[in-house]
Amino acid sequence: MIRISQPSNLELQALTVLWHLGPSTVATVLEELPDGKERAYTTVLTVMQNLEKKGHVRRVKLGRAHVYQAAHPQKSVVSEAVEDFLTNTFGGRLGEAILALLSFGTLNADEKAEISKHLKNSKTLVSKKSPKKAAPVAKKAVKAAKKVAKKAAKKSGKK
Repeated sequence: MIRISQPSNLELQALTVLWHLGPSTVATVLEELPDGKERAYTTVLTVMQNLEKKGHVRRVKLGRAHVYQAAHPQKSVVSEAVEDFLTNTFGGRLGEAILALLSFGTLNADEKAEISKHLKNSKTLVSKKSPKKAAPVAKKAVKAAKKVAKKAAKKSGKK
């Protein structure tokens, strides 16, 4: 696999807009940046131009407007960032990372169901039939992650 140069935090936010909305102008990206900070149009234009130079986006001219489109699917860019984050922040301990992520927001019922489905089908979980026993810490982390997800789903259902 060819390693794509990792985008900066602001570049990742711009890419997130493109992945969720599809091809967009700089003005649209500026309006939709997830962190909600006020930025100048020219700042976001520079970000989009840098993403184009790095090969993360393609630009098409439509009349006077320039429309940017993500050049790579979200999964290919995010997988490297997640791997780096998991290794550098949690020493590769997936359970700790999941618990930390779950503590930063709420899940709706659909998200909880999707996560539960992935946990059940995950290759990262040690099956009960396996002769190797899962480390007690990993079992506790998975159990705690399920508990937190359940609590978050209840919380979001009340709103």
